[in-house]
Amino acid sequence: MAELEADLEHVIPSSVPPFWAKLVVGLVSLVCFARSYDGEFVFDDSEAIVNNKDLRAETPLGDLWHHDFWGSRLSSNTSHKSYRPLTVLTFRINYYLSGGFHPVSFHVVNILLHAGISVLMVDVFSVLFGGLQYTSKGRRLNLAPRSSLLAALLFAVHPVHTECVAGVVGRADLLGALFFLLKEFVVAGVVGRADLLGALFFLLSFLGYCRAFRESNKEGTHSTFWVLLSILLGAVAMLCKEQGITVLGLNAVFDILVIGKLNVLEIVQKVLHKDKSLEYIGVLRNGGLLFRMTLLAVGGAGVLYVRWKIMGTGPPPFTEVDNPASFADSVVVRAINYNYYYSLNAWLLLCPWWLCFDWSMGCIPLIKSAGDWRVIALAALWFCLIGLICQALCSADSHRRRILTLGLGFLIIPFLPASNLFFRVGFVVAERVLYLPSAGYCMLLTLGCGALGKHTQRKKLIAALVLGILFINTLRCIIRSGEWRSEEQLFRSALSVCPLNAKVHYNVGKNLADNGNQTAAIRYYREAVRLNPKYVHAMNNLGNILKERNELQEAEELLSLAVQIQPDFAAAWMNLGIVQNSLKRFEAAEHSYRTAIRHRRKYPDCYYNLGRLYADLNRHVDALNAWRNATVLKPEHSLAWNNMIILLDNTGNLAQAEAVGREALELIPNDHSLMFSLANVLGKSQKYKESEALFLKAIKAHPNTASYHGNLAVLYHRWGHLDLAKKHYEISLQLDPTAPGTKENYGLLRRKLEQMQKKDV
Repeated sequence: MAELEADLEHVIPSSVPPFWAKLVVGLVSLVCFARSYDGEFVFDDSEAIVNNKDLRAETPLGDLWHHDFWGSRLSSNTSHKSYRPLTVLTFRINYYLSGGFHPVSFHVVNILLHAGISVLMVDVFSVLFGGLQYTSKGRRLNLAPRSSLLAALLFAVHPVHTECVAGVVGRADLLGALFFLLKEFVVAGVVGRADLLGALFFLLSFLGYCRAFRESNKEGTHSTFWVLLSILLGAVAMLCKEQGITVLGLNAVFDILVIGKLNVLEIVQKVLHKDKSLEYIGVLRNGGLLFRMTLLAVGGAGVLYVRWKIMGTGPPPFTEVDNPASFADSVVVRAINYNYYYSLNAWLLLCPWWLCFDWSMGCIPLIKSAGDWRVIALAALWFCLIGLICQALCSADSHRRRILTLGLGFLIIPFLPASNLFFRVGFVVAERVLYLPSAGYCMLLTLGCGALGKHTQRKKLIAALVLGILFINTLRCIIRSGEWRSEEQLFRSALSVCPLNAKVHYNVGKNLADNGNQTAAIRYYREAVRLNPKYVHAMNNLGNILKERNELQEAEELLSLAVQIQPDFAAAWMNLGIVQNSLKRFEAAEHSYRTAIRHRRKYPDCYYNLGRLYADLNRHVDALNAWRNATVLKPEHSLAWNNMIILLDNTGNLAQAEAVGREALELIPNDHSLMFSLANVLGKSQKYKESEALFLKAIKAHPNTASYHGNLAVLYHRWGHLDLAKKHYEISLQLDPTAPGTKENYGLLRRKLEQMQKKDV
């Protein structure tokens, strides 16, 4: 250990006290990601936070334990099975304390979580590099100040962390890492929030495991309490992010190598030579290693079993576009592509310049033959891994062997849940899953810097190289954090990285459409469909825009194709019905609406559109029933309430129209359109005073709506307040000079006023 510290002297000239080391790491981590503090909710944040009913006060807290990360019931067939109730709980607390969905508070928590994790990484790396040796007074030896500081700095500024920090849903990874670290914080003296939270508890669990050996007075013994607490914290990490449970595997590796001081190569050699002495078994018995391994294994198996039961024992329903390699028929093709994905993850750690919010949907085409040049990446990955493993087993330096093995363990073990080895995952490559494995990479890079310093005379060049890496990564973090500030910047940044990704083009198009630029949106939607001819969501959105532009034939073709590809796509069925209704194909439209409702029983917008169809066909009772269904499912559905009032008014059912209007205003008291509709009904019923009050409230809410002034003028005209009628007719005509009814009524009023003046004369 002292040798590595000496080799790094050219990079960090003097040993930095722990407090100042942590202060520097914390400040650097804040500088890297501070730019994202006032960003919007982007990408998955919308579904996980803004549209997640579990964040709202009306949802019982107990529901969090039965819902997935996105607010769906775990028992549902469509559930993503991401069980992270503690992460959702922090979102809910954020929502409560900030008084609503204010992105700043959510982003600030994520940035502080990453800063806390980076600070605690100083302690974790100190343990990993320096080991666990204590003086008689309980103070730890071999703090490894240079190597732990350098590794923590490399971790703090790694750009691959941007998704976890700048994307609020990455908090789960941050929390898992932070809890993993906080246990060492107890020894020494913090969404993607899911990734952050998972990392937090992950680190707490590891450091608590380390505490188990500090608490005992005799070398080789342990405190069972701290071992059990470490298992509990591992379970908590898993409740923040799934990969948190892998800390138990890392604890086992640490125990075997650092506490048990087992020489794996020596054991393998004895087994191969059939050495019957096997003295190393004594270490297992005398040191309690076997007992601790049993505790970790039983605890881990128990936690996984409970989670499996809570999830409903079924896997999440991923599709081929999510992870095409896992759907390949050939085992060889699957294996080659999985290994290629591993090499891409390794490249993101080595060179985190090409970053993308999503790597699915054609971004990484499948390797289908050995002649594909990308096979070279697989060979390079395994060449490096085998070289590192050989060094970890065969190096003459025991400290080097230990650090290499722990670094590889930290790199590989937390990545295993994302490897497709045990179960299919719902992504190809995801930067957020590298949050914890990057710590292992930082260890290996620190060890490599020390080795370079040892074998070269150009010490200043090595120092400049390390400083260059830190500076470039910091700059990349700042740039990338800026790209995560808004969806427009985030989606456009992906076009150059993954131009073959249909989802990237879809998201750019959706963002343009939401901002009113339909022409540009059509171009990106068409490209998304070209890249993925089965992309039903792109077809649906493109069909919607074409429908609004009255290009009904192409819209019908696209939506018909979408429902052929995905027959249970309720939104596409509803939109197809709207297009068919516009084409006067009423029977087909009714069939489409009914099909949409069959696939999504609680679909108020579809009931609303079905009611419009029945109204066009003069099936008034059916229309009223459809609109009533819409308001039952969605009591704040203003359009459905309005249409009921207007239809009852037009058919002469004034008493029923008045009752419906009053019921609607009780549910939506500030809706000016409902005030206007009910005011018209009350005026016809000669309830002039109440009608006037509603008209005036509607005008106060929307003073520039010509029809509000025009209908109030009609009320005054009918009521006999002719001067007021004249005033509001004129205001209405100023706002809309072409309104034929208002011009005609105003003309009648003027003639009446002229006749009255003549009589007076």
